[in-house]
Amino acid sequence: MTTQPLFTSHDLAGLALQNRIALAPMTRSRAGEGNVPTELAATYYAQRASAGLLITEATQVAPEGQGYVATPGIYSPEQEAGWRAVVDAVRAANADARIYAQLWHVGRVSHTSFQPGGKAPVSASAVPLEGLTWTSVGQVPFSPPRALEIDEIPGVVAQYVQGARVAKAAGFDGIELHAANGYLIDQFLRDGTNHRTDAYGGSIANRLRFLEEVVDAVTAVFPAARVGVRVSPSGTFNGMSDSAPEALFAAVAQALAERGIGYLHAIDPEASPTRFSALLRANFPGTYIVNGGFTQASGNAAIASGEADLVAYGVPFLANPDLPRRFAEGAALNPPDFTTFYAGGAKGYTDYPTLP
Repeated sequence: MTTQPLFTSHDLAGLALQNRIALAPMTRSRAGEGNVPTELAATYYAQRASAGLLITEATQVAPEGQGYVATPGIYSPEQEAGWRAVVDAVRAANADARIYAQLWHVGRVSHTSFQPGGKAPVSASAVPLEGLTWTSVGQVPFSPPRALEIDEIPGVVAQYVQGARVAKAAGFDGIELHAANGYLIDQFLRDGTNHRTDAYGGSIANRLRFLEEVVDAVTAVFPAARVGVRVSPSGTFNGMSDSAPEALFAAVAQALAERGIGYLHAIDPEASPTRFSALLRANFPGTYIVNGGFTQASGNAAIASGEADLVAYGVPFLANPDLPRRFAEGAALNPPDFTTFYAGGAKGYTDYPTLP
């Protein structure tokens, strides 16, 4: 029987992956008191340990980095213990599993109720975001942000370093920097939100500076080969735009290649009229992960054609803890329950059925 391309092994910069199926990072808003991952989170990730690579939900690197209710953090001793339990559960379920923590700062995608002292959220520039976020009292409008002062930026970079230290202490194999979906790093990258006139704004080289400084700083904790970066070149989520995305993200890929990071992970939906995978691959020689509505068939095709080295699955993996087995056996998939995606308990989180 011919092996499906998704089920071939892969060398991720010296880290052996058992297959090319990745668990995409997905916010589930089920953290406990103090934004600590719970026992349910350990069960959730262990159920999905048959992925070649697991990438956790986004985890804020500081209290200022939170923008939604019940999202986990990765900066305190209690959070370190919670993530250690997750990592241990994954390894107990599958000794060959590899798991990365996704480090996150939401920037302007926040509300004053999440911010220490009720202060305004921070961003590259004071560009407000329209829309609503979920808080402990329900949906409320995003709060207007303020621009980070240039002398504050090293402190934010240090928050990412603290997140990396906690991830390493918790036993993660590596980290992924969340530079997608309109969050803080993306807010610096794209000129729709970056209106700065200092060294962090204007030219593409300047708008890249914050990402480069974060990468350089966290590689003092994890080697560059154990660091990944996620981008969303065509994404408009959270009000994002850029006047020249092809030039910007070619430069992003080149800068990351120069730093020797382990992988580049792009949200590049297969149904999108404007795709970036060919551009990113041309500028980044390392492992390339693609995500965005891929099926079993299109995932296999992406690997076979060389479009990507791994395919990350989100909603299908959410609803099917044994997704790789279902792909291998050609089994039907569970339908997702969209009403239980965020917040709540075990329902829609750890109670999806697996094959007998």
